[in-house]
Amino acid sequence: MAILFDEKKKVFTLQTKNTTWQMQVGRYGHLLHLYYGRRVGEGVLDYLVRGINRGFSGAPYEAGEDRGYSLDTYPQEYSAYGVGDYRISCLSVEHGDGSRAAELLFDSYQIEKGKYSLAGLPAAWDEGGEAETLRVVLKDKASLVEAVLLYGVFEEHDVITRACIIRNKGEGIWLERALSACLDLQRHDLEMITFYGRHTMERSLERGMCRHGKITAESMRGTSSHQENPFVILCEKGAGEDWGECYGMSLVYSGSFLAEAEVDQINQTRFVMGIHPEGFRWRLEKGERFFAPEVIFSFTSDGYGALSKNFHRFYQEHLIRSKYRNTRRPILLNHWEAMEFHIQEEELVSLAVSAKELGVELFVMDDGWFKGRDHDRRGLGDWTPDTKKLPKGVTGLSEKIHGMGMLFGIWIEPEMINEDSDLYRAHPDWCLKAPGRMPNRERGQLVLDMSSREVQDYLFENIGGILKEAAVDYVKWDMNRNLSDVWSFSCPAIRQGEAGHRYVLGLYELMERFVRAFPEILFEGCSGGGGRFDAGILYYMPQIWCSDNTDAVERISIQYGTSFGYPVSSMGAHVSVSPNLQTGRSMPLETRAIVAMAGAFGYELDVRKTGQEERKRIKEQIQWYKQYQELILYGDYYRLTPVEANREFAAWQVVSRDKKTAVVSAVCLHARSNPLFWRVRLKGLKEDTWYRVRQERLTDCSGKDKEQEQKEGQDENPAKREELLCLGSGLMYGGVNLPVFWRDYESVLYVIEEADKRGGGLPGER
Repeated sequence: MAILFDEKKKVFTLQTKNTTWQMQVGRYGHLLHLYYGRRVGEGVLDYLVRGINRGFSGAPYEAGEDRGYSLDTYPQEYSAYGVGDYRISCLSVEHGDGSRAAELLFDSYQIEKGKYSLAGLPAAWDEGGEAETLRVVLKDKASLVEAVLLYGVFEEHDVITRACIIRNKGEGIWLERALSACLDLQRHDLEMITFYGRHTMERSLERGMCRHGKITAESMRGTSSHQENPFVILCEKGAGEDWGECYGMSLVYSGSFLAEAEVDQINQTRFVMGIHPEGFRWRLEKGERFFAPEVIFSFTSDGYGALSKNFHRFYQEHLIRSKYRNTRRPILLNHWEAMEFHIQEEELVSLAVSAKELGVELFVMDDGWFKGRDHDRRGLGDWTPDTKKLPKGVTGLSEKIHGMGMLFGIWIEPEMINEDSDLYRAHPDWCLKAPGRMPNRERGQLVLDMSSREVQDYLFENIGGILKEAAVDYVKWDMNRNLSDVWSFSCPAIRQGEAGHRYVLGLYELMERFVRAFPEILFEGCSGGGGRFDAGILYYMPQIWCSDNTDAVERISIQYGTSFGYPVSSMGAHVSVSPNLQTGRSMPLETRAIVAMAGAFGYELDVRKTGQEERKRIKEQIQWYKQYQELILYGDYYRLTPVEANREFAAWQVVSRDKKTAVVSAVCLHARSNPLFWRVRLKGLKEDTWYRVRQERLTDCSGKDKEQEQKEGQDENPAKREELLCLGSGLMYGGVNLPVFWRDYESVLYVIEEADKRGGGLPGER
């Protein structure tokens, strides 16, 4: 069993393959956290919790003269405000009499086979019976408020999920803070790694020591945001890719969030995570429940490379639900950077024909297809095809694309509304807008009130009708602004503190309706690129547009940061035009492709304007990616160089689950006039197995001909020598030489395949 309970000592032990989580009902009824870390078996670690009399840290009334027992210093499973714990709290309640205290004491527990679910919220799932669930009920006896702590244990994945249900069995209360989980660690030598950014520059890694006081990663934007991501790592000082104790926490939620760490007066570290309490206030009447979103925990002592692998596999096998979660995906071409809003059906068809000739499988019509949509300040909300652009609507275009043997996709932005739209003129009350105030605007658009069933029905009927009639195969679901002026016409004045969370619940309800009604559609999430890149969205959509920034060099950093918490299969990545439209940077086609191939691959440029040689190379890229796509999307991903520290070059690797095949990519970030020799040590191979290393030449990116290289005496390109045959141990501990790079942004791609030492052939070929 993965969950054990020692009746005598009142100790719960949660075991995964390599980790242990342990907690105990204290002598006065509080649920105390004992341990989370490397697997320690079934021994009870209650001796780790000690207390002495500390000034200004009081004890519960029941403790009498036992003054060493203090909620202000004892590690707890779920902290509450107002009863003597002055550290970060998970729960804050205002009672009918105005008091704001809650003392949560152990009441009961239940161990169940399978995984719990959360009403109205995305959460990890378990169909194969791997998981077990522990429910622990904590009760505030004075008010009859209960906190039901949920633990889902996935033993083989080294994952423990946590969530909380607040139940009110007494008089009505206000929840002012209802976070999902607390982790108290009796150590202070931890760094906190967060992933900050801005639009077009998402998920940059930042790390710093936890300190006395609080360190926070948060979003108060109504979405998980470009600025901070709801994935956080706590690790021992100096931990790296391959060593060091690391705790990973991922919030399965797409709204405003809080992730906060605090080192207390006796050098213990508390971490909490959940819905941001700023602007949050939830009324809970007698008999009602509030579901706090799930947090996914994983621990490893082998560095954050191993931690990433835990999250990647878990998302692919127990979070993403789409039919595309573990199968190949169509290679697409999106029209946006070719035409933007200026579309006509004949031009779209012409672009699709050209893309089809190259091997593209899915043609996507982005923004600009509906009535009045000639720019971004008009038309949102009016989901009626513009017949001036599409004479027979979306259906007519879809029929032409399907007639070519291609799949067809469209862009939508359901959550938004322009003031210049028929919908706004008919229903100005349907958007989030504070009465008597002029709203904050962005791109001339406001936000629809997703908590309203009336709004949801309108969107599902109008957009869903188009998807059905046009037989759409792919949908890009965009969201291009943050929430402000949050006031909902569907909530009474006294309950407006619920509007932000109800927006997210309404969004999830609408997404669920779409994915259930159209299970064959490949949905891709988007929010100005990566502004809502979180585990909550992945529950509904197997991939998310990683960033509106398509510059390959910038994308290396963005995809690097994203990979710490999210799998390659979740990252939408495209080859765009050179010079790049965002940065003006020119870059070889091969490098643009190699970077985009580290994700769900596609193109976003006018392929009609490419020359014959470039078209040939694109065709080769597509053929190559089709061959290795499933390895890239679902293999084990390794970061070979730290992008935040290595400004010379970037390298990454994907290895098949059976360790027979690997792909290694590297890009020169800064060429030198007198170049250095660079080498990368590979990972994830079998030490005693022979491998053949072959450089793949998708296109000649160097710009040099052979005669020029010979004149320079630097003909060091491995592709012009015999293939390398080497043991896995040699490749991992000795490494692989990279070619000499002569220009910025040159790149190289290697395929490593299990081989027969005698002749370099694959096993079974001889």
